Amino acid sequence: MKIEDMILVSVDDHVVEPPHIFEKHLPQKYQDRAPKQLRKKDGTDCWLFQGRPLPNIGLNAVVGRPPEQYGMEPTSYDQMRPGCFDIHERVRDMSVNGVLGQMCFPSFPQFAGQLFASCEDKELALALVQAYNDWHIDEWCGTYPGRFIPLSLPPIWDPRLMADEVKRVAKKGCHAVSFSQDPQAMGHPSLHSPHWDPFWQACDEEGSICVIHIGSGGGMHFTSPEAPVDVMIHTTPLSIANCAADLLWSQQLRKYKNLKFALAEGGIGWIPYLLERADYVYKHHKYWTNQDFGDQLPSDLFREKIITCFIDDQFGLKNRHDIGVDMITWECDYPHSDTTWPEAPEILSRSLTDVPDDEINKITHENAMRLFQYDPYQHIPKQQCTVGALRATATDVDLSPLETTGGTPPSVETGRPVTTGDVMKQLASAFVSAD
Repeated sequence: MKIEDMILVSVDDHVVEPPHIFEKHLPQKYQDRAPKQLRKKDGTDCWLFQGRPLPNIGLNAVVGRPPEQYGMEPTSYDQMRPGCFDIHERVRDMSVNGVLGQMCFPSFPQFAGQLFASCEDKELALALVQAYNDWHIDEWCGTYPGRFIPLSLPPIWDPRLMADEVKRVAKKGCHAVSFSQDPQAMGHPSLHSPHWDPFWQACDEEGSICVIHIGSGGGMHFTSPEAPVDVMIHTTPLSIANCAADLLWSQQLRKYKNLKFALAEGGIGWIPYLLERADYVYKHHKYWTNQDFGDQLPSDLFREKIITCFIDDQFGLKNRHDIGVDMITWECDYPHSDTTWPEAPEILSRSLTDVPDDEINKITHENAMRLFQYDPYQHIPKQQCTVGALRATATDVDLSPLETTGGTPPSVETGRPVTTGDVMKQLASAFVSAD
């Protein structure tokens, strides 16, 4: 398939929330207690909530920078491409990259809405979750119909409220909800607890996908402060394998006929061994562990219920049939440092050399459209959705490197490898007063 003829839908990107998100959607009685944008004296921007500043507004939103200026910052809107937070510029950046659709994860509320859940006033917390979801669905996604797959946040402290919110946003056309890879690490019951049954049931009834992003449990895993930060970057995608095993051996995939999970930003190359091992464990141990998959193997259930996602994964695509071609989806990770913007089609095509066109179509867009109930062709003629057609509308987008200042760990200057400790110090600097 020619690059210009591909249609690309990404199921993992991120939005850096603009300052106005609560103005139209939060009831007036809560406005004074909503998170507020603050520009500090040093020129950095932060969100202020419950009397404390929140860290880094655009964690790792470094798209467009030269690689030598990557880091865990930026700390102000001025240090980012406007497409990170401006919906009009985001769509232009999508088009110049040949990307038709995106699903965007949150930034400052955290992947499963942990920030709102931390609020002691649960009436306020619920109002914030619903206001955020309405902004995301109606404004961020709704401004350009057909260009986005909406993703909701859950009121994760109460599974019955979660179920209600799944049903509420489904009526607005949102059939994806972000959840945690390890709720127990957040102080909630584990994935195996019946505590979550009302939530699973609602997702099952609405056909809503439960989307789990790496780092959505207790945060990123660091082996040691002295370890090169490359260790964390290297292994973080693999951390979701534990969540995949939790889901596979739990009861909910067998209990709920329509319930599906998506593993965001975890890659796919590790999956064949995970499934081989699962089948081995089942065959050798089911007699005493009391597991029963009926006439299936665990790997069969995985291929039916688990949506897999990758950015650039040549090994995974070579083994796509062991993973399950009908459940593989693609992601761009804009605006983070792993993103393939603005050369996503070219980078992806390197892994598709021996893949037939019908499977390319499944992986690049058809699976995402089917699984997330996303139909861009209702709004945009199909011939205008290709890489070539989209890029033809965005020839004026500035692709020159974004030059910024500040934020690079000191070790870059000294020449020694950047360590996890360097990055943690950089992040800790965001927890300063709101002066």
